[in-house]
Amino acid sequence: MSQMPQPPQLSACPTCDEPPQSGDRYCDQCGADLSAAAAAAEASADRPVPPQLSGAVRATRPEPDPEDDYELAAPATGGQGQAADPRAAGALGTDGTAPPAGPAPETGASTHTGADDAAGTGTCTGTGTGTGADPRLPGGEPGPRCAACQEGTIGQDGFCERCGHAQGRERDHVESELEGIAAATDRGLRHHRNEDAFSVSSAELPDGSPVVVAVVCDGVSSATRPDDASAAAAHAANEALMATLPLGAHPQQAMNEAIVAAAEAVNSLAVETDGPASHPEQQRHQNAPACTIVSAVVTSDILTVGWVGDSRAYWVPDDRTAPPARLTEDDSWAAQMVAAGLMSEAEAYADERAHAITGWLGADAYELEPHTASYKPDRPGVVVVCTDGLWNYAESAEEMARAVPPDARARPLNSAQVLVGHALGGGGHDNVTVAVVPFPAAPGRAGSA
Repeated sequence: MSQMPQPPQLSACPTCDEPPQSGDRYCDQCGADLSAAAAAAEASADRPVPPQLSGAVRATRPEPDPEDDYELAAPATGGQGQAADPRAAGALGTDGTAPPAGPAPETGASTHTGADDAAGTGTCTGTGTGTGADPRLPGGEPGPRCAACQEGTIGQDGFCERCGHAQGRERDHVESELEGIAAATDRGLRHHRNEDAFSVSSAELPDGSPVVVAVVCDGVSSATRPDDASAAAAHAANEALMATLPLGAHPQQAMNEAIVAAAEAVNSLAVETDGPASHPEQQRHQNAPACTIVSAVVTSDILTVGWVGDSRAYWVPDDRTAPPARLTEDDSWAAQMVAAGLMSEAEAYADERAHAITGWLGADAYELEPHTASYKPDRPGVVVVCTDGLWNYAESAEEMARAVPPDARARPLNSAQVLVGHALGGGGHDNVTVAVVPFPAAPGRAGSA
């Protein structure tokens, strides 16, 4: 008669170690399948035993070829996994002291906002040696050196490949000076990047008299790509003004058109970010790139300002016994409360909603309403064009006048540096940008920066 095949015999259950009875297919203690376990044990008995070395199983596969290895870069460290402060990296050498500063590079008219170059002449000074450029330069020459260790090269991510320190970004601090105008911008002490931008230019009107232009923009931090928005707006407004003013356009009309051009440049960023252009009502619900703008055009007898948002322009006369003046009105919650007579200026600006802007450039703005105004000062002085990163520390016209050096008209770049320092000394809670424009405009070389 036929018999059931008998499984190989196990000395103990592989699950509970209970000795099985002869012929058991299942463990009486735990119910484990003894036949399956016995078959597995029988199969493994035919396999060669791997060689042992000091009690450990030795790998029988061949050692990897060294040429197949992939080298990993050393990890970047800045203490507890944080990148070091790029300012500290740019300011200190290997011995903890400041490295010697090299001469400021001279460039042709460059827009120091990441925009395209324009024609003309200008001077700029930037901080930090890290540019994020590929260190493998053509010809095998080394790339920029780390400002912290002075030995490593800077990788594409902006960090030193030797010590891991973060390097200063190009826009962290920028200064620019043309004949009769200067500007400076700084990241501030609390922000991780500079979202402000500026552009300054000078040209000649059809009658040969000089005209000077300053454009200052402040990216809206709660929006996407605020740094790109401010750069695009500053560049577009400057280009528009330089295209129309030398042809004889009225400054206020030219200013209005320039702000519209700046708005269109910022709107185009929303299309780049979100794909094909959508309906305006849909754009208003998007977190589109956005910024504020303030601009000044100064000729030999008139100054014109234009703005949208809460960046400001101030008039500071050379004769400090004469009253200074604020030339712009904010598009902000606080300004609306004061204008409606609901709160005093002190009460409104003390409110946490004070700096909520009600006007800006961007695809999600409800309506573009450029503000323009022209003035005819009866004495020489300077126009201070700035973001709230400065005027937060010198809000009234009188406070701004006290912060402006007395020789501002003769030394606009020094004055811009002093005003940036004033904001940083006050806490530097925001990006700081300021342009100092002497009035009346002095004849000089035409250019842009």
